[in-house]
Amino acid sequence: MRPAPVGLDRRAWHETVMGMPVSVHLRGPGLGPAADVAVAAVYTELRRLETLLSTYRPDSDVSRLADGVLTLDRCAPEVAEVLELCALATTHTAGAFTALRPLPGGGHRIDPTGLVKGWAVERAAAPLRDLDADWYVNAGGDIAAHVAEDRPAWRVGVEDPRDRGRVLAVVALRDGGVATSGTAARGAHIWDPRTGAAADDLASVTVAGPTLLWADVFATAVFVEGPTAAAWAARDGYEVVVVHHDGRAERTLPLVAAAPAAPGPTA
Repeated sequence: MRPAPVGLDRRAWHETVMGMPVSVHLRGPGLGPAADVAVAAVYTELRRLETLLSTYRPDSDVSRLADGVLTLDRCAPEVAEVLELCALATTHTAGAFTALRPLPGGGHRIDPTGLVKGWAVERAAAPLRDLDADWYVNAGGDIAAHVAEDRPAWRVGVEDPRDRGRVLAVVALRDGGVATSGTAARGAHIWDPRTGAAADDLASVTVAGPTLLWADVFATAVFVEGPTAAAWAARDGYEVVVVHHDGRAERTLPLVAAAPAAPGPTA
């Protein structure tokens, strides 16, 4: 999933953070030294949050909490904030989203990964809002973006998970986020918390709306729950594209428009 180009000057930065490619893109005026400082702050904050919340780092606060080495009151405050948001997401999705990962031998382990990326990217992107520029941050295919009122929206292509060069839909994104859950990139890694089995009834789910945090949560929840869950995501102001294994795409409401089956745009 990537924004399509428009005919305006841009600057872009690319780094690997939190185990994924993260790119920052700016468009418009205000692209001088202040932009470099703001973008550096984005990456610095993402790296700091990674040390606290990565489940792939045994020394992170969240890993040590899950191991029983650290108590919640001794963790950085961001850990409690994320876990509170995860609990809210579990309630709001009727259990389709959870921060408890089932273990092969039974039981569960704390794993807020399904919420952390969207939350961290939005938090880290805060310095970009002080620039006189449109921007988007692409973190492993999930996008947080902002556009000034008098400038054109970013156009984000939703890729066919079976053919990454084919665009199934285009989202016009002005201020908010777009997130995708699926098995194309990482295989079966999303679990139904109620059964402990891998969720694989759908090929992918893309959600766009006012925040990347909740777009990310809803994408996971709809992927687990199935297409009928797209209706309650839409009630919260989020647009949903559900892609079935046979290539059929279901869309909700006008933010998501059909796109021709042509090679996808490049950022």
